[in-house]
Amino acid sequence: MTKKVELRGVLTALSTPFADNEDIDVDLLQKVVDRSIDNGVNGVVAGGSTGEFASLSSEERIQLVDTVASHTAGRVPVIAQTGATTTREAIRLSKKAQDSGADVLMLVTPYYEPLSLDETTTYIRTVADAVELPVMLYNIPGATGVNLDADTAGSLAREFDNIHYIKDSSANWEQALQLIHHHSDALDTIIGWDSYIYSALVEGAAGVMAGAANVIPAEIVAVVKLIQDGKLSEGLTAWNKVYPAIDAMISEPFIAAVKKGLEIQGFPIGSPRAPMADVSDEAAARIEQELKNLNA
Repeated sequence: MTKKVELRGVLTALSTPFADNEDIDVDLLQKVVDRSIDNGVNGVVAGGSTGEFASLSSEERIQLVDTVASHTAGRVPVIAQTGATTTREAIRLSKKAQDSGADVLMLVTPYYEPLSLDETTTYIRTVADAVELPVMLYNIPGATGVNLDADTAGSLAREFDNIHYIKDSSANWEQALQLIHHHSDALDTIIGWDSYIYSALVEGAAGVMAGAANVIPAEIVAVVKLIQDGKLSEGLTAWNKVYPAIDAMISEPFIAAVKKGLEIQGFPIGSPRAPMADVSDEAAARIEQELKNLNA
């Protein structure tokens, strides 16, 4: 049986820094990792959506996981996003991530060409059967065109002893509640929608995966710790202060907004890879103002 890794609290969906020539800036990537870990997050995610995995070559994705896993060096768990448009490539990337020292594989389902639910679950079963590490399902129907409903996800977890978690980025609150309340015996739910951080943890989600934790890791960790300590009123007060900054970022193209937030915080990591563009000047001004309000 695959040994389960305890994933709780805040997992940072790491942003990927690029140099001026759009190559991955390895030195800066290591600093991005340190920024989150030094501020108390409970895990880091290499090559997720916020990390622009869809714009990276296969070899760059392997390089990214290699760098994050080696630099993290066991300080917190490393979750490697290894899903792909084909089963064959997802298995290859997953095995490379195992070799790199990742702790958990996060498996996005194939994107671009929407599959049937049967095709999607066959892909998941085949990849999960080919790897040794714990697997996190990654449900993001806005990108894949297929929703892994709560009962399907729970059934997969009961079928495979290495499917232990789901990152739900459906932004469907009713589905999130079904995962938490109906399937927590088999599946730990990680909510992947930053604006749900407080409500998800109060309801009993195992954790949250937040791109905003690149920008304001200490502030998000503080909210989560208050909730974990049962100080819900104090946690809500802290959350009400943090939320406007998160809302300012999530209301814009999120990859670019996170990078702009880091720049505003004095931690520039470059622009998104073309053809994605930076956020507008108006959006940048709103993000800057909300970060100033948070730090006031």
